[in-house]
Amino acid sequence: MIAVVQRVSESSVKIDGEIKGEIGHGLLVLLGIEDEDGEEDIQWLTRKIANMRIFEDENEVMNRSLLDVGGDLLLISQFTLHASTKKGNRPSYIKAAKPDVAIPLYERFITKMEGEIGKSIETGEFGADMKVGLVNDGPVTIIVDTKDKK
Repeated sequence: MIAVVQRVSESSVKIDGEIKGEIGHGLLVLLGIEDEDGEEDIQWLTRKIANMRIFEDENEVMNRSLLDVGGDLLLISQFTLHASTKKGNRPSYIKAAKPDVAIPLYERFITKMEGEIGKSIETGEFGADMKVGLVNDGPVTIIVDTKDKK
């Protein structure tokens, strides 16, 4: 799994012109799932995101986590994070999991993430054409790949 984690002051996702999810202060997480991903990746990544110290403390040092600040989370599925650009100019998405594998993992990720932060999260809709808006706070953007955990 690959996650692009962005600290935001606000973020929203629209589908067919209607707001599907929106948050204030917190994290926008773009999540890419591949075939080899499983429960261990979900456990590790949700814990990492909930506890990542990327919010400022009283000394303006990034020393607080999403849990510490009580922030919100908006999760968006994004298969293009697994794009391969090694050959030619058209990215290949061969590593991205197909819906029959990705959807159950995405849904499990949502449940586990809500458990980690102790509240509901906002989401997009798997496979939908989504318009994501955000105000990146900092800017702070971090890429986390579960294949790099060892």
